[in-house]
Parts: sequence; structure tokens; C-alpha cells
Amino acid sequence: MVDRRDFLRIGAGAALGVAIGDATATPGDVSIRRYARLGRTELKVSDISFGASSSSDPALVRYAFDRGVNYFDTAESYRWGMSEEAIGEGLQGKRDKVVLSTKTKAGASDTRDEMMKSLEGSLRRLGTDHVDVYFNHSMNDIDRLKNDEWREFTDLARRQGKIRFRGVSGHGSHLAECIDYALDHDLADVLLLAYNFSQDPSIVDKLRRTFHWSSIQPELPRLLAKAKSKDVGVLAMKTLMGARLNDMRRFEKPGGTFSQAAFRWIFSDPHVDALLVSMTGKPQIDEFLIASGNQKLSRNDMELLTRYATLQAGKYCVPGCNACESSCPNGVQISEVLRTRMYRVDYRDDLLARTEYGLLGAGASACMTCATQSCLGACPVSVPIAQFTREAAFKLA
Repeated sequence: MVDRRDFLRIGAGAALGVAIGDATATPGDVSIRRYARLGRTELKVSDISFGASSSSDPALVRYAFDRGVNYFDTAESYRWGMSEEAIGEGLQGKRDKVVLSTKTKAGASDTRDEMMKSLEGSLRRLGTDHVDVYFNHSMNDIDRLKNDEWREFTDLARRQGKIRFRGVSGHGSHLAECIDYALDHDLADVLLLAYNFSQDPSIVDKLRRTFHWSSIQPELPRLLAKAKSKDVGVLAMKTLMGARLNDMRRFEKPGGTFSQAAFRWIFSDPHVDALLVSMTGKPQIDEFLIASGNQKLSRNDMELLTRYATLQAGKYCVPGCNACESSCPNGVQISEVLRTRMYRVDYRDDLLARTEYGLLGAGASACMTCATQSCLGACPVSVPIAQFTREAAFKLA
């Protein structure tokens, strides 16, 4: 078990090194410098890998590939399938040179035939006969993992050569319970988890004193260590805590940017193999890849991360918290609604926001006429829930 002192050492980097990122690098000068072993899969993946939730551009896929990115992750739900199609087109003729993963949200009552239909749809859009990792997506309900159909489907798909490994992805409030179950019952060769510097105890302590910030997902360090002990691969997502990159430009110094600092924080944790990040532009890819291969944090890195976390306090719904869950008498999925709002406001991806909001059914429609606003004060990090849910309902419905 990892105690608080060990986690602090991992997160803040007890021996702070010098950041070696070259912020003056010109487009095309950068490339992946480290490939990580993804647990017992023995797959070697670029430490910074391509997340496709906000992209459907084959040219961008090829650009990342040409700079050494060899792991590309998508999902059947991303951009209504267009993300998978773009990945397939961009990697045409390169399938044997890359690691490919996609996802489905297999429910507690879904059958193996329904799951196979989803997989085959993804394979068709990707233009391939197999994926390397197939994730049960957005896991936050342990009954979905207890559905024996998922195990039997993945076992069959492996025998048929349609998938090589199975995984679980998640960022919800019941994540710890789900990951424990997946690890105890051998349901995951790879985990994809929301994890970022806002969980660093040194940053949490500063925010707690100023903003009454609470430590979210306190079980996560133990889960990461448990996964490592079982040689299960671990990938981090949501690494930029909302990704409001422009907010930090005036604070950045030559030699390191906010995104590079956030990635180095991830790399300083020995329990994480690599990270996935949404890549939406060529200059952004160049900036991201400067951090590849650098696993040491500088003091400037920690200053940037602390400043960003301070700026976001009261604006960012922390993945995996859901302390507000019981506050709404109408059963609004507050954290899920605020996640979709984040995609629009922070990621500036209206299509992703609308798509994900649409999957929530009624969404936050009840908030538009709510007179009690019983959610006020329910957020431990002071997010104005009623304001944000109403905004989501107005903008995304």
C-alpha cells in the first residue's frame, strides 16, 4: 500500500530535476523519445499517445504517427463513429506498426451478441480485423463488470483474434470499487484512469487551506500500486485538469509549458506506464511531444501546476468525486452533466459535449425549473453546481 508520504514523493518529485523540454523547438523537430512497456501485454507504447475523442482528421493521425506516436485510442461513441473512421484512414498501411484501442460501454444486462456487434462495427470503421486493447468504457457501475457476458464475450473475441487484450476505463465516483473488482477477477489487462496533478498531496494541501479543497479519489494510489503488482498496464487520461491551456501562456517560461509540466508529473509516478491526451492540432502535438522521455519535475513545473490548480478552483468538477450525487431530488447526474460542460467550455469541443450530453437522457433539464437548488453547497471544491448545470442544459440540450 502506498502511504501519503510515498505519494507525495512520487507526485512532487522529492529530488526535483531540471526540465529538459525545449520550448523553442520548431514544428517537425520533436518526436517520441520513450516507449513504455504496457504491463503484461508486453506492448511497447509511446509515453504520450493519441487520444481521439476530439478529432476526426486522418491527416492529424498521420502527423502524430510520423513523429513516433504509435498508440492510438478511440471509441465507438467518439464523434458518432467518425473518430474511428479517421483513425482507420490515417493508419492505412501502418496497422502492423501501431497499437490500437477502442471502447464500448457494455451494460449490466447486455448480451455477448450485442457486445460482439459493437466490436465488429468498430473494426469495420477502423478498417482492421483486430484491436490490441478493447475497453469497457466509462466504468462506474460494478454490475456492468459482474455481467458474465463481458468475460465470455472478450474470451471469445480473443480466441477469434478480434482483440488481443481487454481493459477497463473510468473516471467516476465508484471507480475504486470497480477497479478493485476488475483486478481481483482478472477482468483487465490494461486500465485507463483519470489521473492528474490535482491529486498531488502538496497541491491539495495548498488548495485545502485556501479553497476548502478536498482530496478526491483517496484510494487511487493504492489501486495504481495494486495494478502494478499484478503487472496490469496503467494509462492516465484527463491529465491536463480541464486543458485550459491558454490560461497559462502568460506564466510559462522558456524550457517548459503547462502541458509539459502536467505530463512530467504523470511520468514521475512509477505506477503509470503512459498517458493518452486529446490531440487536435499540429502545433499542439509538437508542444506535447517535447515532454516525451522526461520523467523529472522542476520547481518551475510545480509552480505552474499549483498556479493552474488555483485558477481552476471552483471551476473544475473533479473526476471521481460525485460528493453531490445525493443532493438532487430529481436524480440529475450532476458530475456527468458537468463533464459534458467541461468538453464545451474547457476543451472547446461542442460536438463532443453535445454527443456526451445526449447520452444522459434528460440531462439537466430539471435544473431549468428547479426552485430548491438543494445542490448548493454540496460541492467540496466550491463548484457552483446550479449555475453550471443550467448552463449545460441551455447550451447542450
